[in-house]
Amino acid sequence: MLIDTSAPRPGSSDTTAAPPRRRHDDAPDTAALFARLASLEEGPERDAVRDELATAWLPMAHRIAGRFRDRGESIEDLRQVAALGLVKAIDRFDPSRGAFESYAVPTITGEVKRHFRDRMWALRVPRRVQELRNKVRVARRELTQNPGSPEPSVEDIAAHTGLTEEEVGAGMEALESFSTLSLDAELSSDDDGYSLADTLGAADTSYDVVVDRESAKEGLRRLPERERAILYMRFFEDMTQSRIADRLGISQMHVSRLISRSCARVRADVMGQRKGPRGTGGHSATA
Repeated sequence: MLIDTSAPRPGSSDTTAAPPRRRHDDAPDTAALFARLASLEEGPERDAVRDELATAWLPMAHRIAGRFRDRGESIEDLRQVAALGLVKAIDRFDPSRGAFESYAVPTITGEVKRHFRDRMWALRVPRRVQELRNKVRVARRELTQNPGSPEPSVEDIAAHTGLTEEEVGAGMEALESFSTLSLDAELSSDDDGYSLADTLGAADTSYDVVVDRESAKEGLRRLPERERAILYMRFFEDMTQSRIADRLGISQMHVSRLISRSCARVRADVMGQRKGPRGTGGHSATA
């Protein structure tokens, strides 16, 4: 009786090697070209072999780029990035380490992911925040993969990822920060619509102080030395009029009149209302 030995008999412990992984249609057999590339020195011949390899494997790079379509980047730009990753893979591949496809796929994929990480953010975000964003995004997908699962809370995501609640909060904010919104974007469709810029910030009074201070400098320089000293003691050293009067040996009433007159003169000078020739120095009454 003939026995078919092509298949193991029932109960047999014989195991056969797993069938080799199916190669993609865009994975050509270029082992000979890679061996030749490794044996060539820099020059036109090596460049020609390198170009031939890039042309042969370019369809695979385009296939990998297609996995990232509909993520805010044009497919043409993604193909360019994938092609760059392919060239890097060809330059770095060692034929003695195995099949090129197993090395090229993660290299090209990593290049495309790096493109999204470094170039697609409208605003530069620290690498650590980007990583938090990815962890939070994956955790949310895993926690809601079952139908009817509620939206996970910050505490749920923190427990799932091992992150702190503050880190989860930063990652969730980054999820909504991939693109920016113009300050001129309209936030209301009413007749009295307003833009985002109208809701941000407030008037800074410090600018007014700077303008007033610079405007008063010239008028203060024109005051007699004693009046400048009185103003300094009153407004910068916060001395009372009585103390100023005691220091100068004059009456408090005289100090009050000098302060009022000096301030009025500086104010008039600033407003351009001061009468008389300018630049001749102030004429002040003395005690």
